[in-house]
Amino acid sequence: MSFTSFKQTLKRCSDFPNPSSSQPSILNEDLKSPQLPRKPPKSSLSQQLQRLQDPLSLPPPKQNQEQPVKENAQEVDDDDDGDAEESGIGISREPVSTHFQFDPTGPFEPMVLSSPGESPVVQVPAAINCRLLEHQREGVRFLYGLYKKNHGGILGDDMGLGKTIQTIAFLAAVVGDEAENGDSKMLKRVGKKNPVLIICPTSIIQNWENEFSKWAKFSVSVYHGANRDLIIEKLESHGIDVVITSFDSFRIHGKILSEVDWHIVVVDEAHRLKNDKSKLYGACLGIKTRNRYGLTGTVMQNKIMELFNLFDWVAPGSLGTREHFRDFYDEPLKLGQRSSAPERFVQVADERKQHLASVLRRYLLRRTKEETIGHLMMARKIMLCFVQ
Repeated sequence: MSFTSFKQTLKRCSDFPNPSSSQPSILNEDLKSPQLPRKPPKSSLSQQLQRLQDPLSLPPPKQNQEQPVKENAQEVDDDDDGDAEESGIGISREPVSTHFQFDPTGPFEPMVLSSPGESPVVQVPAAINCRLLEHQREGVRFLYGLYKKNHGGILGDDMGLGKTIQTIAFLAAVVGDEAENGDSKMLKRVGKKNPVLIICPTSIIQNWENEFSKWAKFSVSVYHGANRDLIIEKLESHGIDVVITSFDSFRIHGKILSEVDWHIVVVDEAHRLKNDKSKLYGACLGIKTRNRYGLTGTVMQNKIMELFNLFDWVAPGSLGTREHFRDFYDEPLKLGQRSSAPERFVQVADERKQHLASVLRRYLLRRTKEETIGHLMMARKIMLCFVQ
C-alpha cells in the first residue's frame, strides 16, 4: 500500500453526465444531400433566409426558364449555373429540416444551471459559454452543484485545464449582473449579492485581473499594497463585486477581511492550506461563508492528515472530526503500507482507502489532460542535426 496508489483513486470524481454524448449531430447521417453547387441561387437574401426557415412557404422556382443571350461567354456560363440551381438540377427537394438538426441549446446559447421552473434562472452567459471546452462546462456544473447544496469543494484539475476560467464562468452565473442572467425583476427583489473573495499567490494576482476583464463584467479590486483602506470603504458601500488578495495580505489582515460577509471565497493553489498550524490556515478559518472553493492540481502531497486539513476548510465536517479521521483512515493506511504489514492490515487499509475515495467524490473533481484535452494536443517532433 503506497500513497501513489491512493492518489490514483483521486482521479475523475464527477457524477455529472457528459452532455456531449447525448447531443444530436448537426448532420443527419441517414439523409445525405448531393453536393451543392458552389454559386448561391439567384434570389434575394431575404428569400434565401425565408427558404431556410420554411422551405415550403415559397413558390417553387420556375422550370424551363429561357436563358437570355449573352455576348460574353463567361456570363453565359455563370447564368447557366444560376439557372441550373434555380431549376433544382442536382439538388434535393427535401426540406432543410430533414437534413439538419439545429440544437436550440448549443454552445452559442447560455448554459442553464438551475432546474427547470426555478426562478431566478441561473445560467452562464452565452458570451462565456461559447468559449468553454466541454470539460470546463462540466467543471462549472460541478461547482454549481456544490453551491446549490451550500457546500464547498475542490476543483483539482491538472495545470492548464482552465481552473481559473471555470471559476469565473461559475461566478458569472451565480453572482452575475441582471443583464447577464435575464430575470431582472426577480434579481431586484432578491437584492445585490455579497462580494466574492479570491485568495491567491502574489505572482498570479495580475493574471486573475486579466482573466476577469476578458471573460466577465465584474467590478474587481485588488486588496494589496497601499490602497487597502480604500477597498474596505468600497466594500462597505457595495461598490465592488470581486476582491483579489494575496496569501500574505490575507494572513496579515485576515481579521479585517473576515469581518466582511463574503458570498463566495475561492483559494487558488489551495494546497497551501495543508498545515493546520500555519497562520494562513487560522486566518482562513475565520471566514464566515460556507461557500468555500479551492483550486489546486496537487490535492494531496505527503500526509493524509494534510488532506483532512484541506477538506475540513472547504467543507467543514465532511470527513468527520480530526480524531475520527485519524483513527478510521490515517492509522489504518499507515499500518497497511508497511512492507511487513500482515495481510489483514493490508486488507483493512484497502477498504478504508476505497471508502475515503468514495467520500471525496462528493467534494472533489479531478481530471487530467490525457482524459480531457489529450485529443487536442499535437505531438511534437524534435529533429536533431549533427554537423561535423
